[in-house]
Amino acid sequence: MDQKILKIEEAEAWGGIADCRQCSLRNSVLFAGLNEDDFTRLHRPVEQFVLQPGDLLYAAGESGSSMFTIRSGLIKLVQYLPDGAQRIVRLLRTTDVVGLEILLGDRYHHDAIALQPTELCRYPAKAVNELSIENPRLHHDLMARWQKALTDADAWVTELSTGSAKQRVARLLLRLVRDEDSSECSLFGREDMGAMLGITTETASRTIADFKRKGLIIETATNHFICDVPNLERLLES
Repeated sequence: MDQKILKIEEAEAWGGIADCRQCSLRNSVLFAGLNEDDFTRLHRPVEQFVLQPGDLLYAAGESGSSMFTIRSGLIKLVQYLPDGAQRIVRLLRTTDVVGLEILLGDRYHHDAIALQPTELCRYPAKAVNELSIENPRLHHDLMARWQKALTDADAWVTELSTGSAKQRVARLLLRLVRDEDSSECSLFGREDMGAMLGITTETASRTIADFKRKGLIIETATNHFICDVPNLERLLES
């Protein structure tokens, strides 16, 4: 894993080159409820780093001591079938927390791999755990993150693994633009799409080509699309 790491000491995090109070994600990430006294109790430095597409954040079965917040980009969580084939069980995006299982003293459950250039912050799980015991807001937010992870996992089973190939691709596109300011999204390799949706790489490629011909998506750059959200939603109703 080739990470470009920027360590943020406590003083810098609050008043230096990486002022966490001024972070654009400050009000939406896990630590939005922390005050300055709380933050200084994260004893080790916070680290910011960037992964390139294909870089491994951590592997399934690894023991670890850190959890991560995604500042920008996209991470896939991968499990492997007995035949060695990969199955992508979830996508994590900006403001999502990666590696929550470490808070329970567990090992990482998946391979976490960048799909796009992805910037993350690394936090020591031990310090987060200790702080959550005394900080009701942080404890509540952690529980909310667990619930979101369960809800997202259910969505992958019910939305992205059932129905026709066209419906699965449409649901994936709609999830990628959900909560965004525009109907634009960046896709990834068709092999990854197949692993997410339980379809073959060839079927994923044919479906994307069909959507382009029908104007359901417009490719503005390589693997970057504008989605026709109303007609994608109508496709799901048919």
